[in-house]
Amino acid sequence: MAETVEKTDIAFRNLESRSKSSVMKRMIFCFNKKYKREKQIDLATENLIINKDTEVGEKKNDTNKQDTEGETKKKLTIRERIQKIPSNLKDLVIDSSESGYYYWIGIVTITVLYNAIVLPMRSAFTQFHELSPIIWMVLDYCIDCVYFMDIFVGLRTGYLEEGLLVRDKEKLKQAYIKRQQFIIDIMAILPTDLFYFIPVLNHYASWLRFNRLMKIYRSFEFVDRTETRTNRPNLFRISMLTTYILVLIHWNACIYFGFSRATGLSSDSFVYPPRSSDDTSDEYKNYTEQWDRLFSQYVYSFYWSTLILTTIGETPKPVRNAEYIFITIDFLVGVLIFATVVGNVGAMITNMNAARTEFQNKMDGVKRYMEFRKVNKELELRVIRWFDYLWTNKQSLEEDSLNALPDKLKAEIAIHVHFDTLKRVSIFKDCDPGLLVELVLKLQLQVFSPGDYICRKGDIGKEMYIVKRGKLSVVSEDGKTVFVTLGEGSVFGEISILNIAGNKTGNRRSANVRSVGYSDLFCLSKDDLWDALTEYPETKTILMQRGQDILRKDNLLDEDVLRKAQEQQESIEQCVQRIDGTVNQLTTRLARLIGEFGASQAKLKRRLARLEQEYDMNSSFLVQDNNNNIPKYRKYSEQLTNDRQLQSNTQLEYNRKSIQTIKQGSKLKINQKQHNISNSSSTSLYDKRESLSSLGSNITNETLPFVQDDE
Repeated sequence: MAETVEKTDIAFRNLESRSKSSVMKRMIFCFNKKYKREKQIDLATENLIINKDTEVGEKKNDTNKQDTEGETKKKLTIRERIQKIPSNLKDLVIDSSESGYYYWIGIVTITVLYNAIVLPMRSAFTQFHELSPIIWMVLDYCIDCVYFMDIFVGLRTGYLEEGLLVRDKEKLKQAYIKRQQFIIDIMAILPTDLFYFIPVLNHYASWLRFNRLMKIYRSFEFVDRTETRTNRPNLFRISMLTTYILVLIHWNACIYFGFSRATGLSSDSFVYPPRSSDDTSDEYKNYTEQWDRLFSQYVYSFYWSTLILTTIGETPKPVRNAEYIFITIDFLVGVLIFATVVGNVGAMITNMNAARTEFQNKMDGVKRYMEFRKVNKELELRVIRWFDYLWTNKQSLEEDSLNALPDKLKAEIAIHVHFDTLKRVSIFKDCDPGLLVELVLKLQLQVFSPGDYICRKGDIGKEMYIVKRGKLSVVSEDGKTVFVTLGEGSVFGEISILNIAGNKTGNRRSANVRSVGYSDLFCLSKDDLWDALTEYPETKTILMQRGQDILRKDNLLDEDVLRKAQEQQESIEQCVQRIDGTVNQLTTRLARLIGEFGASQAKLKRRLARLEQEYDMNSSFLVQDNNNNIPKYRKYSEQLTNDRQLQSNTQLEYNRKSIQTIKQGSKLKINQKQHNISNSSSTSLYDKRESLSSLGSNITNETLPFVQDDE
């Protein structure tokens, strides 16, 4: 494209140079200009197309890169997941209380039930085993795999130690090995199938796998856990009892047919009867006859086993001694089974009617009381209808059933059932959740019959009510006029239990509330509310403010009384705060005194220890002196007293000498003073006396300590 453009430019230039006329040059110039414009447009469009192609190619490359990266990521994640499977299995610890463990036990129970039904039948009815041995072998080894996996589950099943789930794999392994369960699991998977290769035992090979029935303890564990999980335990118990009976009859039928085969089929009237003689040689008929014969064998054996285990009898009379022993043991087992079945069925029926029996006993007690007190028939009929309503709505013994639970679980159940109901109350909206939880635990269910008055106008309000089910009517005093009807979720009486000062109604009911039909109401008493509010002072203030707003809206609040009550409350609060401060000060002083007492006690103990040490040291001087018969300690003390007496005598002698020298010096001073006084003529008599007295006092002060010492 660019080469052609250059060639055309060169051609136009040659034409311009060759053309001689100006008109021709002008035409060539215009044509050349127009051609250049078209050329620029073509180049621009070509560049756009090229750019778009490059962008599309780049986008395709980006998408391809993203796809390849996504595929590699997917491949990496799959690889990582596959690689993480062994590590997850290594760290796996199973909680026996979770649903996964329960479902696993259910799978093991199915395999146990298969072995309990199929293995005895294949052992006794050999034709049943020979129909499809490959299928039986595949099923057997699949069940063995389940048993091996169950051993791994046992090695990784955690147990509780001090209330916590043990997750240490070494501890779990040691605990599992020490249990009897480990021995049973190992014995249940012993390779007894190796005896299949013995030609003599190959015909009766199924009984070699009877060790798999040792796993039956797992089915008992599954039954126990199912009874705790199901909502219909009595129905489940009846179904399990039926299963046990059928399995026992099945086992006994297999034993009977095996006994008949061992003693000889059709050998006498007691064993299995002979086969019919109308056989044909056709292969198809022979095959169908084989199935029919197998079916008839099992049905007859099952029928015979049912007659024996239910103690009905009416079986063929035994002929041989072995047959007598067999039928005797069978009858004894049948008696035990029959007694067990009757006892279990009776216990189940009793348990199914236990709630009704207890409820009926309560109702009978109330009836006897009303009959003894001669209550009129109308009231007695109302009481009976009330009991019928409780039983019909499944509310009898509702609270008593929860008494066996701990307080924590009862609280969670109450919160789940009643928390939303309590949040509907307007004054409790946006309150502290802790307060609502405490109030939920204090709610009491009350049932009212048709026509019962929940409260009457003028009664002191001690409870608030929340309608759970039914309808209530607010009626006039004569009960004929209905002002309003309250339905499910309605609340009334909440203001009266707040004890708001200034309430013009005086915490009394302002209306008559009557039950239209049977009504279920939740009741919250005033005492329970105030007990809960003691721990939530801020919420208490909010509730009081909301109650005041409601009364103020209905013009039922006396502001003056409210103000005085608030002032009195403030003064009381100040007094309480002052008392709290005093108590805190006394507590601080008491703590300080206790600390000082402890320090002084420690100091006294140290001094006492030091004195004891000195006493122990001085007691060493109490050794008897053989020469003077005087203890050395006494000699030492006498020597010490003599030294002290000598020192005191020396001090007294020194004091006497000092007093004499001072007296002599004072006499000289007095004589000198008298001489000076007599010579001076200007000195007055008063001044002389003062100077003499001062001199005497000085002398006395100087000599007084020594005189006292001398004395």
